[in-house]
Amino acid sequence: MSLRERLSEALKTAMRAKDQPTVDAVRMIIAKLKEKDIEARGRGVTDGIGEDEMLSMMQGMIKQRRESIELYDKGGRPELADKERAEIAIIEGFLPKQMSEEEAMAAIRGVVAETGAASVKDMGKVMAELKARYAGQMDFSKASGLVKQALSGG
Repeated sequence: MSLRERLSEALKTAMRAKDQPTVDAVRMIIAKLKEKDIEARGRGVTDGIGEDEMLSMMQGMIKQRRESIELYDKGGRPELADKERAEIAIIEGFLPKQMSEEEAMAAIRGVVAETGAASVKDMGKVMAELKARYAGQMDFSKASGLVKQALSGG
C-alpha cells in the first residue's frame, strides 16, 4: 500500500473512531502533500510527488514541530507543546523505521567512500546522496553533524 493510500485509510479510520487529534494531523499531512503536488506541476510532475519527496516533506513537518515545542516550552505553554508532540507521534507513524546513530554512521561512511568525499567541502554531495537513499529513515539535522565528523577524520 502506498503512503498516499495509507494516509487516506488512516483518515477514514480516525474519522470512524472519532479520534480528532489523528484526524487533524492526517488532514494536515494531506494538505501539505497537495500543496507539494501543486508545486511539482511547475516542474512537469503531473501525477504527484514521489514517496521519497513525501518522506522528506514529513521529516520537515516533524522538524517544524520540534522547533515549535522548544518555543512553547520556553514560553510556558505546555499544552501547545504537548499537541505538537502528539502530531509528531502521528507523523512518525507513517515514516519507515528510523536508523539508530550507529546505523546512520555506517550509512554515512558508505556514502563517503562511494562518492570519494575527502573533506568538508564535499559535504553537500554526501548529504544529497544520503537524502536520496535514506529519506524518512534518517534525521538529517543530526546526520549533517555526523557527516562533518566523518569528513574531518572522526
